[in-house]
Amino acid sequence: MNIIIAGGGTGGHLFPALAIARGVERAIPGVTVTFVGTARGLEAKIIPREGFDIRFIESEGLVGKSLSGTVASALKVPGSIIEARRILKDINPDMVIGVGGYSSGPVLACARLMGIPTLIHEQNTLPGLTNKMLGKLVDTVAVTYHESIKYFPKEKTFLTGNPVRTEIVEGSRERGHEIFSLAGDRFTVFIFGGSRGASHINHAVDEALEYLEPYRDKIQFLHQTGEAEFDVMKETYSSRGFKGTVMPFAYEMADAYAVADLIVSRAGATTLAELTACGKAAILVPYPHAAANHQEINARKLWDIGAAHVILDRDLNGKSLSDTVRYMMEEPEAIPEMARISKSLGSSEATGKIIELIKGLFKRKRGKEVIGYKLFY
Repeated sequence: MNIIIAGGGTGGHLFPALAIARGVERAIPGVTVTFVGTARGLEAKIIPREGFDIRFIESEGLVGKSLSGTVASALKVPGSIIEARRILKDINPDMVIGVGGYSSGPVLACARLMGIPTLIHEQNTLPGLTNKMLGKLVDTVAVTYHESIKYFPKEKTFLTGNPVRTEIVEGSRERGHEIFSLAGDRFTVFIFGGSRGASHINHAVDEALEYLEPYRDKIQFLHQTGEAEFDVMKETYSSRGFKGTVMPFAYEMADAYAVADLIVSRAGATTLAELTACGKAAILVPYPHAAANHQEINARKLWDIGAAHVILDRDLNGKSLSDTVRYMMEEPEAIPEMARISKSLGSSEATGKIIELIKGLFKRKRGKEVIGYKLFY
């Protein structure tokens, strides 16, 4: 059985896709999973490291660009359709799964035209443009949040949750100390702003270090900065005398979660799914320009029940961040209680639910083939 998973671009799309891929491998003997993405997306770096084959098409987004940029991207659509069809004919998949991102559109649309069973998964409360359009074409839609159902045909839409990679909950604190060169006796703050980093969070951390000066011998940082500000932030920690490990991207996320006492991050759907699966205390800084402000909406759900603390992006600065970090360090029950509530929200069922949808689609395909054979003869 061959399955193609199309999409990516960012970790929010890619990591649920990897969870699905691993789940499919465990559940369906002899299955082969191939990814299709763009050479510029995060998938180009991550997928080969994970041991999966990946094919590339040329595809770009149409939203949020100038008129000339939109036209240039639109002119690439015919070529991406041709590339997608070539890949589909070469691999001859039994099913194509879309996880959002620029590359999923051409591949899923082409698969539908070729009669290949199709499924998409939407991670966010408000679906992106690609998945909104594909929802009308594909056989099955899986969504993370109940609020998303209204954007898709109800008869083929299923609430599954957001798949989390099994290995995310298998990180080791001891291994994390070793991998990231961290001390075992210090309060550890893991900071990341998504797969590409977040400049505003980086700048707030820079300012916060001044306020955290009295804690310099008690605290250490693990900071995923993104490529653009890696050198600047590395120099910031060094010049201020704080112990920390700075990296453009954290490949060993399971151990990064495990080693952290407190996490500072954006509030994307995949990040929240991983935080709750691991049961981590967190300071969430929702991305203010997310569609329909869905990051703030999702973050507030955790805040309201005590599973996280929230600092809105407009309120984020060195003082507000350092005050919250100091509170979490000094209040004995703050982190254990927040971690307990967070863990209670974590779900490991999403991948299994999506696997059942995949199996159901495959059975429907086999049934149609059998019926077609009998009618022909």
